Amino acid sequence: MSRKHAVLAVVLWSTVASAFKLSLRYLTPLGLLFYASLTSLLLFGILYARKFSPRRENLRSAYLGLINPFLYYLVLFSAYDRLLAQEAQALNYTWPLMLVLLSIPLLGRRPGIRTILGLFLGFLGALIVATKGNLASLSFTDPLGVALGLGSAVIWASYWLLNLRDERPLVEKMFWNFLFGFMYISTALLVSEGFQIPSLWGLSGAAYVGLFEMGITFLLWYRAVESDIAFASSIAYLVPFLSLFFISLVVGERIASSTILGLILIVTGIIVGKKGM
Repeated sequence: MSRKHAVLAVVLWSTVASAFKLSLRYLTPLGLLFYASLTSLLLFGILYARKFSPRRENLRSAYLGLINPFLYYLVLFSAYDRLLAQEAQALNYTWPLMLVLLSIPLLGRRPGIRTILGLFLGFLGALIVATKGNLASLSFTDPLGVALGLGSAVIWASYWLLNLRDERPLVEKMFWNFLFGFMYISTALLVSEGFQIPSLWGLSGAAYVGLFEMGITFLLWYRAVESDIAFASSIAYLVPFLSLFFISLVVGERIASSTILGLILIVTGIIVGKKGM
C-alpha cells in the first residue's frame, strides 16, 4: 500500500504545475493563494478536529506559517504568473540544490567534490532553462520571473530545514501552519486587492491546488516515506518530467528542448550532490 501512496502522490504532484498556470488565468497569485490555502485549512481542520488541543508548541507556526504557505506560495505563484509553466517548475525544482547550499553554513556540513559537481550541474541546468538555452548571451526573457522561480526554491529549502526540528504530528503541524498562514494571506489580500469572488473555473482550480498540492498529497507522501523511503525517494525524480507531459497536454505549451536538457542536468545535479554530502 505504501508504494501505491508514493505513486499516487507523484502523479498528483505532477499535475499541479498545470493547475497553477490554468488557475492564474482567472486569479491573481494572491487570490489563488487565498482560496487554495482556505481549502487546505478546511481539510486539515476536519482531519485535526478530533485531536484539537492548543499547546505552546503550536506557536512555532506563527513563523512557519509566514514562510509556508504565505511567502513560499506567493513567490511561487508569482513566478508561474510571469513565466511559462515548464520554466517555473524547473526553476522551483532546484530546491534540493538550495538545501545543500544552505546546509553548508547552517548545519556545518563540508561539501565534497561530488557535492560541488552536483551543484555545478544543477545550476547549469537552471541557467539553461532560464536563458532558453542561450548561455552565451545570458539573456533572460523575464529576469524577475527567474528570480521568483529560484527564490521559491530558496524559501522552500529554508522551510524544510526549519521543519527538521518540528516534531509535532503532521496534521497538527499543517493545521496550525495554515491557520497562521491564512491570517497573513487574508490581511495581505485585504490591503492590496480586496476580496473578490472569482469565476467557477478559478475557484475550482484553487480548490484543486489546495487539495492536491498543499493537502492530501502531503499526507500520501508522508505515509509512503514512513513505510518505504527508498522507493519513494527514487520515484520522486519522475515528478518534473511527468509535469512536462501534463503541461504540454493540458496547458498547451510546446516543451522546449532547452527545458528538457536543463531539467535533466538539474535532476542529475541533485542525485550527484546528495551522494556527496
